[in-house]
Amino acid sequence: MTTTKDPGSTIYFKLTIDGQNLGLFNGCEGLSSEVQVEQREEGGNNGFVWQLPSRVTFSSIRLTRPLTPDTAKVAAWISSVATGIRRPTAQIAALRADGSLVAQWGLVDVLPIRWQGPTLDPSSPAVATETLEITHHGFTDAGGA
Repeated sequence: MTTTKDPGSTIYFKLTIDGQNLGLFNGCEGLSSEVQVEQREEGGNNGFVWQLPSRVTFSSIRLTRPLTPDTAKVAAWISSVATGIRRPTAQIAALRADGSLVAQWGLVDVLPIRWQGPTLDPSSPAVATETLEITHHGFTDAGGA
């Protein structure tokens, strides 16, 4: 008997920058692209407008997680931008709770653009979380996870 995996089970995300694992994140948003379209009206044909693709844009990606020892890896990557911008490739892998791969995305020319650490307030005992925001120049073959 074959068993199918529940696609709604808990998913987490592994971020890898040029092969270096920056850890696991429990939230990922912004994996999207948009093709801008230019409209061109054809002379003499009033019932038709050409829809021509022009630019492809990619949104920033925001990854969130509770603070972990991997936070130091993220801080080191962000600090390296100050010594010279190098835009590596990245992979984001969506994994099930058992570690099996659901999907993965390769990103070209990745750059960290924002990191937000936790609010440390003793009157609010919430989990300390961090948010990493990255930008990129497009998707590519993700390769192996």
